[in-house]
Amino acid sequence: MKELPVLNTKLLQQINPKIARFYSVIPKDYNSEKLTLWLSDGRANNLQSLEKELELILGKKVSFELLSEKDISILLSKYYQKEKKESKYSSKGNFVDEVIFDAFNAGVSDIHIEIYSDEARIRFRIDGKLLEHKVIDLNNYLELINQVKIKSNLDITEKRLPQDGRIEYEEFDIRVSVLPTHYGEKAVLRILGRDASNLSLIDLGFSEEDFKVYTEGIKNNNGIILISGPTGSGKTTTLYASLKSLNDIDRNISTIEDPIEYTLKGINQVQLKESIGFGFVAALKSFLRQDPDIIMVGEIRDSETAQMAIRASLTGHLVFSTIHTNSALGTISRLIDMGVPPFLIADTLKLSIAQRLIRKLCENCKKKVEIANDSFPNNFRPPFSIEECFEQVGCEECSYTGYNGREAIYEIVNIEDEIAESIKVNKISEIKIKDSNKLSYKAFGLLKEGVTSLDEVYSLLITS
Repeated sequence: MKELPVLNTKLLQQINPKIARFYSVIPKDYNSEKLTLWLSDGRANNLQSLEKELELILGKKVSFELLSEKDISILLSKYYQKEKKESKYSSKGNFVDEVIFDAFNAGVSDIHIEIYSDEARIRFRIDGKLLEHKVIDLNNYLELINQVKIKSNLDITEKRLPQDGRIEYEEFDIRVSVLPTHYGEKAVLRILGRDASNLSLIDLGFSEEDFKVYTEGIKNNNGIILISGPTGSGKTTTLYASLKSLNDIDRNISTIEDPIEYTLKGINQVQLKESIGFGFVAALKSFLRQDPDIIMVGEIRDSETAQMAIRASLTGHLVFSTIHTNSALGTISRLIDMGVPPFLIADTLKLSIAQRLIRKLCENCKKKVEIANDSFPNNFRPPFSIEECFEQVGCEECSYTGYNGREAIYEIVNIEDEIAESIKVNKISEIKIKDSNKLSYKAFGLLKEGVTSLDEVYSLLITS
């Protein structure tokens, strides 16, 4: 198979993506006066006219080298990706708006704006992976950071301390974090979808058994339900879908969040404000005087919040929250480490859930390969025989990444009597959960079904 050139971001920025696609051209080389372009050989009969047209548009001399139509198509799909969703937002306006709208239209979760000694760049996180989007002239970087600060109502004169802000658009919000680094300030912008009306538990990826256990668990009138996993594993989405399913006229539901990522009609959502002393604990104390049925705490970060959440669940309320642990059983150990007595955990914890998002192979180009069980490393042996699987290839449909979208997998521990007794006597290591309930089992299941690749399974297991 012919090896196509690898193009850097500076080179790609010499031509607008829409122009590249319209004229079927890819930048090959450039200097201040001239731009050399690869052109599809299917357009070779009109070189002179194309040259004049592009010189007028680009404002510099242009020359062409021919590539096959197929190669041009591959390069365009790989480096000038199409928007994933239709949007009324266009890439016109100031530079910050252009970057944000490009990201929103491409299904990006986070925008990283960062500076180093010799260059500055913007990266997009798509399906959990960071990809370089633009390279920025160092002379323009300060102006860019100041634009971000102004739009998010931050102090542009403060360059020594971290700052957090927010930018609001009609369909979505942006959570902004600015952090001083060695060469200047770095900004990370997280895109937050506002509307949770389309979220549904049935669409989250639960297996039939997990769905039954989870939906029965959240019907409890009291107790605590905890969801664990690393940042970006979909915990918040699961929480909002759960609240939406419970959002009836006869229930009073309150949430304390940092930030509010979606809005849900009929639910009282409160924004945490640590700067004035209004944190999770203060909010929980206030909630208990608001006659709640269900409380959602965005995250259990410390001992005081953990103790307060447990207390709320003891007094006849159903509490949802998230916690950073690697497994469902790890959540129980973390609560004990935070000083929560084991007998209180046993009495209040109803469900402990660990979840991950795993990238799905592109159905259009994935390739079947044979694999022997003894080829797996000792620490990553599948719990059942896998003789063949699929691996990523890359095509126009997936922008030559080999993947298209992500799927959630869940490890759910239902705190039944036997498990509760083990928790009371702090014998967490003796608790056994079925292999079929474990994250590793489900990840290998997706591998065997051809949904994901071995690379994705390895990366998941390493962090579990």
